[in-house]
Amino acid sequence: MDGITKTAMRDARAVQRAEPTGRNAAFGALCALGVVYGDIGTSPLYAFKTAVQAAGGSASTAAIGIASLIIWSLLVIVSLKYALLILRADNHGEGGVVAMLALLGARDAPPRTWRHGLLVIGLVGAALLYGDGAITPAISVLSAVEGLQLGAPALAPFVLPLTIAILVGLFIVQAKGTGFMGRLFGPVMVAWFLTIGILGTVALIRAPAVLAALTPWPAIHLILHAPKTVILAILGAVFLAVTGGEAMYADMGHFGRFPIRAAWFFVALPALVLNYLGQAALVVNDPHSIENPFYSLAPAWAHYPLVAFATVATVIASQAIISGVFSLTRQSIQLGFLPRLQIRHTAANEQGQVYLPLANWLLAAATLAAVLIFRSSDALAGAYGIAVSGLMAISTLLAALIALKWGFNPALVLIVNGAFLLIDLLFFSANAEKLLDGGWFPLLLAGAIAFLMLTWRKGVELVRQARARRSEDEAEFVRRLDSDAVYRTPGIGAFLSAATSGIPLSLSHHLRHNGALQQRLLLVSVVTLEIPFIDDASRATVTRIAENFDRVLLRFGFMEDLDIPRGLRCPQLGFSEGDLGRMSYYIGRETVIADRDIDGMAGWRESFFISMQRNTTPTGTQFCVPSDQVVEVGTEVRI
Repeated sequence: MDGITKTAMRDARAVQRAEPTGRNAAFGALCALGVVYGDIGTSPLYAFKTAVQAAGGSASTAAIGIASLIIWSLLVIVSLKYALLILRADNHGEGGVVAMLALLGARDAPPRTWRHGLLVIGLVGAALLYGDGAITPAISVLSAVEGLQLGAPALAPFVLPLTIAILVGLFIVQAKGTGFMGRLFGPVMVAWFLTIGILGTVALIRAPAVLAALTPWPAIHLILHAPKTVILAILGAVFLAVTGGEAMYADMGHFGRFPIRAAWFFVALPALVLNYLGQAALVVNDPHSIENPFYSLAPAWAHYPLVAFATVATVIASQAIISGVFSLTRQSIQLGFLPRLQIRHTAANEQGQVYLPLANWLLAAATLAAVLIFRSSDALAGAYGIAVSGLMAISTLLAALIALKWGFNPALVLIVNGAFLLIDLLFFSANAEKLLDGGWFPLLLAGAIAFLMLTWRKGVELVRQARARRSEDEAEFVRRLDSDAVYRTPGIGAFLSAATSGIPLSLSHHLRHNGALQQRLLLVSVVTLEIPFIDDASRATVTRIAENFDRVLLRFGFMEDLDIPRGLRCPQLGFSEGDLGRMSYYIGRETVIADRDIDGMAGWRESFFISMQRNTTPTGTQFCVPSDQVVEVGTEVRI
């Protein structure tokens, strides 16, 4: 990071979003129920059943121990680790692995340093969220629709087509935005949590001895007395009950910390505990109900209405991870980890609510592939969990480093985060047993995304170095401007430059071929800082190079639109709206060529980067520049 960027980081005042209060907080909690807790809220459909079946032997004997394991996993991992601790590691209101990397300043780490290793680990963690994002909608919707065949096996052939139709509809409606989803889904999820809580309570009344699962002793007894292979199978299944907890942190920028916590502790957690206790009570009284204990909680007349309700709830469950993928993708683009993609804002008053068409449909393709490959929720259970447990372990490690950076007591950090990391690694080991049973699928997706991220970042750095080698010295260029050979025309020319020093290739090429420049010249550089938002008063820095020739540094947070015309309205430049409307923006359209004589990446990897680079969103669109004011100057860059 160069000096001018460091100065920008010191001087920028981030706009800290205030936590909502009163009615706004209540509305935020309602929306959070609809977007954040759909995934974990529908886990009772399959988590308890899978865990008890994994235990083998007597289902009634294992039921209380497994209920205890699930409840204490919810308390320790979701409530204590995520809700109370991880949510504190926010980057001015934004959460997620990329926000953690920004807090640690790992983006600009030089190669072969521990910070660069941290960056790689963090990007792998971010990529794991994409793997999770493909599995969550598939297993959630499949598990609900499969309830149709419980009472009517003849309906089994319709499960897959109906699941695919529901998922396609879900991805189509994403263009409406997260806020739309929250308003629509929030009340439905309130009703869902009330329903599963009531169903669990009714069954619990018939077997109150199951309340022993509220203590950790049945869980400890089960772990101590079960065979090792069975323990790993049980833990892998129990982890299904906490998947979705990571959405708390990933979606924090959409709703705020307080609404997310309130929705969890006052609605989601009590309902989940009651339902898992109820399923355990049902299995204790009737071991044959293990075939599908969730649906067996309901009376016969309510079975099909509950299947329909569960299907709606699982559609909502998928929204949590999809929203997290959109937020993560946008942060990654702004911080230079992914190519520029089209980003649409879906709410005028909330910058965190965005829709990315390409990311949406690639995720849809991966989700539908998962449904068609595995074809049942039981088979998908083998693929589910390994990506989330890996992501949770990486988040715990990064959170510990952030706590140390913020000055917390090292011994306390080691004890607390070390304990959480051991739990995460235990669950990861349990889920690793599923690798050949389907765990390879999300890891394959995550590996592809991590490769794309690392290749893009390395390629961008090689292009920057190539530009620097050909960049003209400022002093020499100013002497050329003062010569009579350069004809000056009325108007303002803004030349966009990726570097904060030197003369951009687009300006050198333009002058070489035309021999003329506007009377007023600007070199405009955009710097994306590792904070979400920047105060407008701190956005621009203007440095005079020569008479009527200025360098303008525009700073943006990683959750903001890179709006150059907005930045050029700064008082230091004194432009009127008319000036901005007539300004010409010169953008270098680079043709990147792989050159074997230049040290860089492997040839096939450079070719892959060049393919990505040629298919990114046009620079003018990325920087919100009106298309009729853009002049593209072709340049060639060899890497």
